[in-house]
Amino acid sequence: MSKTAFVSTSIPYVNARPHIGFAFEIVQADTIARYLRLTGHDTFFITGTDENSLKNVRAARDEGITTRELCDRNSTAFQGLLGPLNISASDFIRTSSDVHVRGAQALWSRCRPEDIYRKHYTGLYCVGCEDFYTEKEAPNRICPSHGAALEIVEEENYFFRLSAYQDRLLELIESGRLRVVPVSRQNEMLAFIRGGLQDFSISRSRERAGDWGIHVPGDGSQVIYVWYDALANYVTSLDLRDGSERLNKYWLNCTRKIHVIGKDINRFHSIYWPAILLSAGLPTPETVFVHGFITINGQKISKSLGNVIDPLVQVERFGVDPVRYYLLRAISPFEDGDFSEERFRDVYNADLANNLGNLARRIETIGEKAHYAPPVWTTVLDAPEGYHAAMAEYRLNDALATLWDIATELNGRIEVAKPWELQKAGKDAALREFLDLAVSDLRCIAHWLSPFLPDTGDTLKEAFGNKELRRGDPLFPRLT
Repeated sequence: MSKTAFVSTSIPYVNARPHIGFAFEIVQADTIARYLRLTGHDTFFITGTDENSLKNVRAARDEGITTRELCDRNSTAFQGLLGPLNISASDFIRTSSDVHVRGAQALWSRCRPEDIYRKHYTGLYCVGCEDFYTEKEAPNRICPSHGAALEIVEEENYFFRLSAYQDRLLELIESGRLRVVPVSRQNEMLAFIRGGLQDFSISRSRERAGDWGIHVPGDGSQVIYVWYDALANYVTSLDLRDGSERLNKYWLNCTRKIHVIGKDINRFHSIYWPAILLSAGLPTPETVFVHGFITINGQKISKSLGNVIDPLVQVERFGVDPVRYYLLRAISPFEDGDFSEERFRDVYNADLANNLGNLARRIETIGEKAHYAPPVWTTVLDAPEGYHAAMAEYRLNDALATLWDIATELNGRIEVAKPWELQKAGKDAALREFLDLAVSDLRCIAHWLSPFLPDTGDTLKEAFGNKELRRGDPLFPRLT
């Protein structure tokens, strides 16, 4: 039986166009999906857009267009990231699509009837978070995430009995059957559960939702709460119905189910979502990988500050693999990291132009002068020590570092061996031995680099394949 895996990003709201923060997440998820495929997993990788939110309704109203027009326009912009960032997504889900609407309603209907009930309540609501806060969480009635005043909402909605799943969720995470990575984020979730879980609202009145969203099955006066609806995309993308080949293969009978998300939505994915799945009689995810945020020159990304960076502009200026490299190597997978053009140029020149790029050019030049043809490449080379361990823990930057260690070591070996002097002295056997080892190292880099920098991996495989070496164009021309 083949190994299977499921990888997802979160699905962003479409009230604004995509910025570098979502590019960070989708590149991380793509790297994980490509690595799993490289190691023998039949992998389904899903991304998409979250369209059934009140913030989308208000953003459309502010622009004087319909919510559908806003969603169509901005969802197209998010989908437009896939090609330029070289994202190997299996599918792209929109929560306004018919397949998702049917699936979200089906998930609601699959939950245990006793887990969904209706009640009247009053709460403090943040449109930006699409979430309620308690007086304890927001003592000044100010959103702790957005700094905006919370709205007082009073209405009758459907609730999910999250409190019934406290013990099962605690056991799920403590046993390791659901990993939350890194451990600091796991500890936050365990503390939240131990503090006592409260039932949460899973619908909104159709009127307050601006008549936008998915109707609650059997009750046209209510729409499904955006977070219940959005989380459902992971299984609706697999066609949530009995007998679905996708659902059976990539969820019901799949052991590697990985969600890649930002730290602000950990609770929804590590607590709410598993509880909903348990209620619906479906398997829970295996891993929730939680990343930090990107700041711009030390400041939070904000339209009002005018520091929103368009990832497509960066790709047009510098190329897709340099952008991917910076996001994966120069920024921690788990903590907040900064994006600045000055640092981007420093990392590019040091790591890409001066190290790997210069290395490839040097070996090509030496090989061409020696009329060297490498041995036939017939076997997959082992990854360097620490590479797989780092990938198992989602330390993507550390996995990349093991490959750059090879490049650094080989650059040093060139200085010691001085292959140009071996050639001048006619020491052909010694020169060939040096080149054989150098090409073997570059082939190793090429193979295991491909999940991170797919184009660069392919270029290196072609350059150091089974033909005589030729000096090609620079991999990474130095930035000035």
